Amino acid sequence: MSEFDADVIIVGAGPTGLMLAGELGLAGVEAVVLDRLAEPMKQSRALGFSARTIEEFDQRGLLPRFGELHTIPFGHFGGLPLNYQIIEGGSYGARGKPQSLTEGVLAGWAAEQGVAVCRNYDVTGLSQDAEGVTVDVTTPDGPEKLRARYVAGCDGGRSAVRKLIDVDFPGTDPVIELWFADIAGLELRPRFAGERVPGGYVMVLPMGPQVNRVVVYERSAAKRRNAEDVPSFKEISDAWTRLTGEDISAGKPLWTSFTTDSSRQAAEYRRDRVFLLGDAAHIHLPIGAQGMSAGIGDAMNLGWKLAAEINGNAPADLLDTYHTERHPVAARILANTLAQRILYLSGDEMDPMRAVMMELLAYEDVQKLLVGMVTGLDIKYDVGSGDHPLLGRRLPDFELTASNGSPGKRAFSCLNGGRGIVIDLADNDKVRAAVEPWADRIDVVTTGSRPAALDGVEALLVRPDGYIAWVGFGGSGVNGLPDALGRWFGQS
Repeated sequence: MSEFDADVIIVGAGPTGLMLAGELGLAGVEAVVLDRLAEPMKQSRALGFSARTIEEFDQRGLLPRFGELHTIPFGHFGGLPLNYQIIEGGSYGARGKPQSLTEGVLAGWAAEQGVAVCRNYDVTGLSQDAEGVTVDVTTPDGPEKLRARYVAGCDGGRSAVRKLIDVDFPGTDPVIELWFADIAGLELRPRFAGERVPGGYVMVLPMGPQVNRVVVYERSAAKRRNAEDVPSFKEISDAWTRLTGEDISAGKPLWTSFTTDSSRQAAEYRRDRVFLLGDAAHIHLPIGAQGMSAGIGDAMNLGWKLAAEINGNAPADLLDTYHTERHPVAARILANTLAQRILYLSGDEMDPMRAVMMELLAYEDVQKLLVGMVTGLDIKYDVGSGDHPLLGRRLPDFELTASNGSPGKRAFSCLNGGRGIVIDLADNDKVRAAVEPWADRIDVVTTGSRPAALDGVEALLVRPDGYIAWVGFGGSGVNGLPDALGRWFGQS
């Protein structure tokens, strides 16, 4: 064995860490996941994922593993109703998919890529040098030192990795708390988007036959002092009665917890050979399935870049684009969740603002802006020069036509292998010739079909994370394609 125990040590076996593990394994990178818990958590804080995450799972061929998917066409922004289908691919996300299921799917996928998960491994120290990272770990067999080329901190809001590399985590302290309880044995009226009631807010999310999650916010309740001070079921049921007049005390509590609106973001997503992802990089009030989904997006963004660096194909500044691309995404999530908290959970004093917002929501452009923001479908990265509106945007899915004119596979399925793709929409041999020097990293797909969104487009370069890095249109041929290939995939 070389001096390294793995190419990458991933700290944290939640959805973010497991997604990154699968991404690295897909690219032939040796990764290992360390988690302090002895077994996966059975409770699920997240009960679904966003419209953009649905697409990302689809691009890796993972969607069928989740079973039948129920997406919600209507949602809200801060309690104000919105039709999320106003943009292509829009929905309020997949619901009824608990985090435990997502972790199980991603753990199975990562295992297929040869990635091991080591449990009861608690990271206690970390040091870097020019060649790699040494991690001090408490294991079931005693203390060990592990070494890797890189480390990814995916270990939650109280991230040990973030603290060990001394990265600031600025933001806002909590103003409110939401209390949760999963309850069996009661028939409760669903309140999918939650309801404002005098004195607070309540929500009911069905989780199965006679199992519901209730969420309670009582404005007069005192905030808890620390994360271990979990509210009892009696506290939650008493608050529910005060707010709704309903008695849920006869239900069987399966789990209780709470969260706050504390919003914080790591000042740096990269410190030399160490990266921060998911809740280790950003925390906020959970609204619209944006938390776990942002972590999945982080992993999709970093995974192929880190693999390219390890495999010797990355341009010099590729790893720096992880921070420059993903930090603004999370900053926007923090802003919109705080705005939604103010709209949704404030008292009657916020009614004038709600009235103004309702007037603004009569405009289609405002609706599209808010839906794109919450779903992650409007993310745009700076991919370099060019003024085509698709540059830096996500690839739309569409059916590709085979050379004989018969229906072929879907565009998303071309990304299942985690490689970059060039979609040749004009059967242009110059496009294929331009890509040939990068054939070990890029797949070329030729098709004669296209959706309306690609009218006038002759070819596309798509990164492994599904974002468009070059557009050929208007007779431009392959102008700029070799430069874009070198910018994102290294020298030929």
